[in-house]
Amino acid sequence: MVVPKAAGGGGAHRVGALKQQNKPHKAGRHRRNSARRPAVGVSVKTLSCQKRHNLTKLDRKHRALQLRQRSKEAVLAEKRNLGHKDAPPHLVVVVPLHANVDTQSVLQQFQSSEASVVHQTERGLPGFVLLCPRSKLQWQFVVADRGNLFAVLDLAKVADTLLFVLDPLEGWDAIGNYCLSCIFAQGLPSYGLAVQGLTDQPLKKQIDLQKKLRRITEKRFPEAKLFPLNTEQESVLLLHHLATQKQQHLAFRDRRAHLLADAVEFVPGPGSALVGTLKVSGYVRGRSLNVNRLVHIVGHGDFQMSQVDATPEPFGQNVRAAKGQPRRDQGVQDNTSSEVAEMEEDVQVLMRADPSKQESLQSEIVPDPMDGEQTWPTEEELSEAAESLKQTRKISKRVPKGTSAYQATWIVEQREGESGSDDEEPEEANGMEGEIFMEEAISQDGSSSDEEEETATEDEDCESMVLPEDVEKMEEEEAMLAKYQQERQEEMFPDEVDTPRDVAARIRFQKYRGLKSFRTSPWDPNENLPRDYARIFQFQDFFQTRKHVFRQLKEEEEKEDGAAVGRYVTLHICNVPVSVVEGFQQQLPLVLYVLLPYEQKMSVLNLLVRRFAGYTEPVQAKEEVIVHCGFRHFQTSPLYSQHTSASKHKLLRFLPADGTTMATMYGPITFPPASVLLFKQKSDGSHDLLATGSLHSVDPSRVTLKRVVLSGHPFKIHRKMAVVRYMFFNREDVLWFKPVALRTKWGRRGHIKEPVGTHGLMKCQFDGQLKSQDTVLMTLYKRVFPKWIYKPHVPGLSRIGESTLCEREEMD
Repeated sequence: MVVPKAAGGGGAHRVGALKQQNKPHKAGRHRRNSARRPAVGVSVKTLSCQKRHNLTKLDRKHRALQLRQRSKEAVLAEKRNLGHKDAPPHLVVVVPLHANVDTQSVLQQFQSSEASVVHQTERGLPGFVLLCPRSKLQWQFVVADRGNLFAVLDLAKVADTLLFVLDPLEGWDAIGNYCLSCIFAQGLPSYGLAVQGLTDQPLKKQIDLQKKLRRITEKRFPEAKLFPLNTEQESVLLLHHLATQKQQHLAFRDRRAHLLADAVEFVPGPGSALVGTLKVSGYVRGRSLNVNRLVHIVGHGDFQMSQVDATPEPFGQNVRAAKGQPRRDQGVQDNTSSEVAEMEEDVQVLMRADPSKQESLQSEIVPDPMDGEQTWPTEEELSEAAESLKQTRKISKRVPKGTSAYQATWIVEQREGESGSDDEEPEEANGMEGEIFMEEAISQDGSSSDEEEETATEDEDCESMVLPEDVEKMEEEEAMLAKYQQERQEEMFPDEVDTPRDVAARIRFQKYRGLKSFRTSPWDPNENLPRDYARIFQFQDFFQTRKHVFRQLKEEEEKEDGAAVGRYVTLHICNVPVSVVEGFQQQLPLVLYVLLPYEQKMSVLNLLVRRFAGYTEPVQAKEEVIVHCGFRHFQTSPLYSQHTSASKHKLLRFLPADGTTMATMYGPITFPPASVLLFKQKSDGSHDLLATGSLHSVDPSRVTLKRVVLSGHPFKIHRKMAVVRYMFFNREDVLWFKPVALRTKWGRRGHIKEPVGTHGLMKCQFDGQLKSQDTVLMTLYKRVFPKWIYKPHVPGLSRIGESTLCEREEMD
């Protein structure tokens, strides 16, 4: 059927205003095909990233190959420079892990080579310098005293390689195992394992002993190779392994110039013979040395340098002379007086300190007590204060014996003209009567007095037979028992405190406050700071400052300012006590580190530590411990708190046995990374490893809150209402703590409605019905700060406790 057209087109369909508009197709991001699409309207920065990611397979392969070659060349360059001509000698520290190891025979094996030159060290640490003309390597061997733990740790920090010598029968003993635990926690550099005396055993037993030693060493050193050390050829193989193995780095050591003292000379000062200038000679290691920086002597503190001298090497390698040198046992090279004289003539001043660029020794800010004052008191205010002091002075009166303070207020004070003879006479008479009465009692009991004196003297003799050492041990055991009881109480009832009866709770806990939520409630970190915070330094952004300091170090290395690495220098250190030289004369290691900027200033250190598994005694907060933080030793009293990502952290009264804990203390600024060891000093002078960890940050604004939990018991329960008692003991305390929320051990939440009576009962409302065996708790918080205890001088001699080692052996 054909429909005729309307005339004029008036009947045609037209689009109306309500026509449906369909959505366009969603052209979103498709990650799989996004790289194939043409980049339209993309910024230049995005194009560069896209170009980097759109490398072909062959380009990516070439790029990975270049990166591998670059890292391989860096490792080879480091191996070539270690112990060569322009580098310091390869420092090898020999650590005997068993009492039966003979270190002298170990050193003789390395000295037996015909093609090497040996220089014996006359002063300082026992050891020698070995020059190998064939391989053009220089070696310096130092023997560590296994009985001195701190000396072993200090040498392990500066050593290029640690050579652990094992016993063929047992491997290592308890002291050796303890030293290994401390070295692993501090940071293990490159190492080697050697065993001596294995060939002395029967042939059938040698294979069994080798298998036993492998099983023992696999626990500590999974991929290490055990080298025998009995002949000259075996010593050469061991040296080749130590020279060609990959070097392990310690970050805190490589970022700072350091030096192991070979020779020390003390020049007394003009004012006192106990303080003077210390001249320390040795090889510069790590980074180049700047005379304007401060130097830290391990165990003694920070000092300034006046100048640096370029001294000729005492054991310089002369290949031509060494080739014609006779065998070591025929003659050993020693420093004669003529050589010393020539060395003194060849001394050249390399750098002198510039007072305008030299860093100061100021470690603390001296606070001004009037800094916070806005106005000065006027003369009228001063006169009013003086009059009030006169009025408040205590008036002394002479009153009879036994008179109370209330009765004394009613006694009128005598004037100067009046005499007190009438009052004094009866007192004198009473005194005479008392003396007569005592004489009569003595005369009546005179027969028995001699016997009483004899028995008293016998009792005194018996008491004097008790040794003071036994008394000290008993006191230590009682104190330790009390600590165990407190730790056990803290585990069973964490942070719970009994409300005192003699002091009002609003006075006892006036520094505490309640928090609606420990996680989200605000706490101003600059509120109510102690006076010690006016003495410390704080960074606006610590980690940004750390990046800036490390960037500045790289720029100084490029400029090559100061004494280069590998140069033999003599440092002139000012105002050093004579005790430093005395320690060096006792064959203790003298190690120096050049400080980075700001590292001499005091701040608040936050150390992330974990308790050592072998230490079982309770560790209370604010107990004095010895801290090894990076290259420093100092004595302090830390606080322990939880390690969380929140803005507030709860105080721990005892160091927990498992998990990581944050230790907060006052100490000098140190830039991480740096390893941390905590030691506890016993009464006999021995040290026990307490905890291990690392430096987390330097942040005084970290908020540590001490929690106190007050407990009460429901007395009457009516649905959601309950009357609680034994939390407070007067009406005023209930009204004072009324805004603080309540909780129960079974998870109920509530608040105080009103006090009931005058004896501390209170009506409380909860979100559900309470059980009769439930306990009502109120949580209060206050901010705590560490004690200002910082002792930079730590004695170098640290003996390992035998009792502790015996206990650990029994536990193992």
